[in-house]
Amino acid sequence: MDWKTLLQSRRERSSIAANPGDIRTEFRKDYHRIIGSASFRRLQDKAQVYPLTRGDFVRTRLTHSLEVSSFAGSLADMIFRRLIDIGTPDVCDIVRENCRDILECAGLIHDIGNPPFGHFGEFAIRQWFKENLPKLSFAGTTLDKLLDNHMKADFLNFEGNAQALRVLARLHCLIDMNTGMNLTYALLHTIVKYPVSSLEIDKLSGDIRTKKMGFFLSEQELFYDIAKSTGTNGKRFPLTFILESADDIAYKTADIEDAVIKGLLSYDVLLKELQSEKYASESTTEAYRELIRSHDSAEKLHMENADSAAVSRWIIKLQTKMLYAATDAFCDNYNSIMAGDFKEDLLSASPAGTLSDALSDIAYRYAFRSGLIVKNEVSEWAVMNGLLEKTVNATLRFGTPEQQMIDRDLTEILSDNYREICLRNCEGKTPAEQAYYRLLYATDCISGMTDSFAVEFFHTLNG
Repeated sequence: MDWKTLLQSRRERSSIAANPGDIRTEFRKDYHRIIGSASFRRLQDKAQVYPLTRGDFVRTRLTHSLEVSSFAGSLADMIFRRLIDIGTPDVCDIVRENCRDILECAGLIHDIGNPPFGHFGEFAIRQWFKENLPKLSFAGTTLDKLLDNHMKADFLNFEGNAQALRVLARLHCLIDMNTGMNLTYALLHTIVKYPVSSLEIDKLSGDIRTKKMGFFLSEQELFYDIAKSTGTNGKRFPLTFILESADDIAYKTADIEDAVIKGLLSYDVLLKELQSEKYASESTTEAYRELIRSHDSAEKLHMENADSAAVSRWIIKLQTKMLYAATDAFCDNYNSIMAGDFKEDLLSASPAGTLSDALSDIAYRYAFRSGLIVKNEVSEWAVMNGLLEKTVNATLRFGTPEQQMIDRDLTEILSDNYREICLRNCEGKTPAEQAYYRLLYATDCISGMTDSFAVEFFHTLNG
């Protein structure tokens, strides 16, 4: 792979003739399209870790995405500045600037396809289809028999990452109802963390690119065109490794800070956890010592809450160390990444790998499995199941002889744009294809809901 081909500014739909006075690159234009979009604004009411939680401190998908964008841009500057300094062929300041712009955009939109209630929402959608596909029918045939294996696999392996490509390339109506936000191919490829279909998932392959699905059957032709145009041909896009690291750094450190602020994890317990034998490494030991130094400084300043102040200060230093670790890993493995042979994430391949794993494990046990989260998940499960049951049945029946009055009313309440996209995709298609696009219509509508709207709409549907 080479940067001249990778940094493809092509769009699915040719742009309107450029204004001679507009000096922005195509990638900066992407940034402005994203910032002004309704899809991006909806992230302010989608949870990062704590759904249905009131308060202005805990992160949302919007604040998380802003943090990822910031880290991704910084990583691009650090990595490509170093590659330039050591004389890496074909890497220059223009490449560095374009990569920084692409990664800042990618950070903003990497979670734009996530359904309500974070990763639990993804799990709820997968589980619902696993339990209900054999019970649903269209054109007189149950869906488990009507749909082909690829169609079924899309819903059984539903991913917010694949939905993000669908939102950006198909559902967000900027000028027409065919090409979505019409972003550059380099940007769209960057956000596809797993460049495989739902039939190609292989969690045991040892290659991170096959861990999950990256696109639906509905966007498969588009993704193949993107991969061909950028020259990756099925390999992971190099900038995706940087975006993934920025995401990892943002959420792994933020989850710890949020857990401490919410009282789910104390300073003393965090200190004890970092001393655990299973996390033993130079990076974890240094993190432990840095946390103590931060606490000593907070006490010397007579801060009212020295424990939380120490953790917040510590998190900033930790983020810096992890940024340097990811930079080292990308540069050290540059040739393997550009050849498409690199199979790990950057942090795991760096000396900070054990520390990164420790942060994930601590956050999972003290935050993700806390009583607060588990209690909320009970409510979220009821909401997602209720929404899916009514919405999927209505979308399968609307416009057919089986349509009931409530089906018509419900589909009229749901997104007009999504309904029109569904009807257009169903024209001239086989019953299996029509059923597939109708199911996508249902998941499109639910995935586009914010947390609070999902709860409110669930209550409305239940009277």
